[in-house]
Formats: sequence, structure tokens, C-alpha cells
Amino acid sequence: MDRSLGYYVVAMATRPPIRSWLRGIALLLGLSSMAASLVSAADQGVTAADGSKRQAIRAVCTTAMVAEVVREVGGEAVEVTQLMGQGVDPHLYKATASDVKAVSGADIVFISGLMLEGRMGDVFLRTREHGGTVIALSDGVPHHLLMHPQGGHGESDPHIWMDPKVWGCTVDVVRDALARSRPDLASAFAANAAKYRAEIESLISSVQGIVASIPQQHRLLVTAHDAFGYFGRAYGIKVAGLQGISTDSESGLADVKRLVDRIMKSGIGAVFAETSVPDKGVMALVEGVAARGGHIVVGEALFSDAMGAPGTPEGTYRGMILHNARAIARGLSPSEVTSGSNPAVGAQ
Repeated sequence: MDRSLGYYVVAMATRPPIRSWLRGIALLLGLSSMAASLVSAADQGVTAADGSKRQAIRAVCTTAMVAEVVREVGGEAVEVTQLMGQGVDPHLYKATASDVKAVSGADIVFISGLMLEGRMGDVFLRTREHGGTVIALSDGVPHHLLMHPQGGHGESDPHIWMDPKVWGCTVDVVRDALARSRPDLASAFAANAAKYRAEIESLISSVQGIVASIPQQHRLLVTAHDAFGYFGRAYGIKVAGLQGISTDSESGLADVKRLVDRIMKSGIGAVFAETSVPDKGVMALVEGVAARGGHIVVGEALFSDAMGAPGTPEGTYRGMILHNARAIARGLSPSEVTSGSNPAVGAQ
């Protein structure tokens, strides 16, 4: 059993029987043949090495980040269905009836893993029990590159896409899974994977140039939840989230006070909301700083657990990461950015 699905097994072992839920799943699975036939009707034929036409691989992906890797590596040989769209919080996302039908009719299901999609764990387990293939991209990340809660206990931080170096490790997982499904296209998948991995790698120096504009004393990133740990580790920025690594956790007055104290000591000028998380917690920080005689603003919203709208720069992985880097640099070093002395902040 893979590492990420192992988390779901442990979670399920501690839960009471849910017979009514299982009856509902059985009913939905009974409709899978209908869903599969509808998907098949939309499939485009893919030309194999021998010149024959074959049906595209039906891949269901959870988040936009996962879907992009699958599209880039699979090319025209894969038909991707993405479950979670713009502004959706994967930590809190619950599978709908249409999601279950899509998953049951898929050839492969790709998830991010590490409990990011924690409330869908039951669906993934049932899919595997019925013979389906569920692939966690996080399984491609070496253990030493994963971040863990303070003290080393608990689940690993699932926000692995925040560091391009770490996210690049997931590409080969997709390549290998697709090659197992279509061995005749293995060389094409390998070429696509190498190209996409190189594009991800190119982000590292681009972001380094942007972050270099932030004064060392202002390199504290305060956000709605602790989603930027990998980004901070990669680029030398301290990170503090009002909520933990999952938005399932709750913050209270003590958490607000703790962060207000830290903000007052740091002298930073901005905190950041996230597009997939309500901003009420961040606004509480602004009010808390004001009550202490300080002043802080809310910077441009960051893309944490979801990318931007399709068709926009932020709707791509590269655009998402560059937007975050530029927004953070502008928020934490506003005087330098407005003076125009740091052209790297606006670089693509």
C-alpha cells in the first residue's frame, strides 16, 4: 500500500461503521457503467505506435496542480477530469455524487496525497477495494524532502507544490503510472515528463531573483494557514500561519495574540490572505495590530491550495508560483518595489 493511502487506512480503522454511507456508495458505483459510457463517448482516439486508434486514458485528478502535471505528461493520450476548481479548499472538500461516478469510471485517479484531500479518503479506499487505481503524486517525494510538524509528530505537510524542486519529484510518478496503462506510449510520456520537469526547474532561479528583493529583516510571511512552509524553506523566508497545515484545524484568540506579538516585533508591513481560505482570520490580525498601536495591511491574496482561473497566468503552476513570489515581495518590501529598483519583482 502506498504511503498516502496508508494514512487513510489508519483514519478509517478508528472510525465507527458507516453502513448507510456504504449503501449510498454502492448505489453510486452501480451507476458507474453509465458514467463510463458517457465519458467514452467523448473520448478522442489516440494513435498507438502500430498506427491503430485507441481510447484515451480516462484520468480523474483532484486539484488543478495535479491535473496540470497529468495533462502535461499525458498529452493527447489522456482525458483529464478535474474535481476541484478555482478557490476550492481541498482540505475541506467532500466528494459529490458526480465525483464518485467520475472516480468509479476512471482508468486512473491521481491525487496529491499526504491527507490533503482528507475528506475524500473514504472514496479513494473504496475505489481501490473495487479494483481501481489511485496514484498519490506525493509518493514520488523522497522522505527527507517532506516537512513535518514541529516535534516530528503527525502527518507530513501536504503543500509540496510550494517548492518547485519538491514538486518536480512528482512528475515521474505520473509518467510511470501512464506508461503502465499504455506501454506503447511510454517513450512519449517520458519525453513529455522531461520537458515539463525542466520547466518546473526553471522556476527556481526565477523565484530566487524575486525573493532577493525582500530585506532579510522583513522575511516573515504571515498567512491564513500554514501552507507556505516548503516555499519558505526553499527561499529563506520564515513562515507563520494562523491555522495549521490543514484548514480543518481551528484558530483561537491565543493564536491571534501569538501572531500579533510576532508581527509587532518583526516590523513587517503586510499579512496575506489566500484565495481558497476565508480572510476573517487575517483581518483579526490587522485589528489586533491596530489595537496595539501598529499598522499593517493585507497584501495581495496568495494562491495556496488552488490555482487561479483557467486561461489566466495564475491558472498555471508557473503563473501561480510567480504571482505568489511577486505578491510576497511587494508586500514585505513595498518601498523598494515602488521605487522601481527591483525589476526582478515584475519578471516573468
